[in-house]
Amino acid sequence: MPRVIHFEIHAEDPKRATEFYERVFDWRIKKWEGPAEYWLVTTGEDKKPGINGGIMRRVGKGSTWNTIDVPSVNEFLERILKAGGKVVQKKTVVPGVGYMAYCADTEGNVFGIMQEDPKAK
Repeated sequence: MPRVIHFEIHAEDPKRATEFYERVFDWRIKKWEGPAEYWLVTTGEDKKPGINGGIMRRVGKGSTWNTIDVPSVNEFLERILKAGGKVVQKKTVVPGVGYMAYCADTEGNVFGIMQEDPKAK
């Protein structure tokens, strides 16, 4: 069963948002060295329940998006479309991680789907 594995907080000013979450929750946040403007958020120790996430520059009216782990982005894009959802951003490569796409459910809520690349480990 696919599970939520990541969250993304959208911000007009990602640096300001980063400082806020570090001060309030003591989260460890660092700028990703990949090709996109993105900050990786560590919310706690891996052995405790919870997920980590990211902070990114606001896209549209985005506020917080969840990403769901799937075995195949292509398969789940088909399932989403057949169920009445939409593709917001087509499948893209996330270097060193895998593949992802953004979709919207029948109510307009945006979420991500992520397929891990076994070679990225």
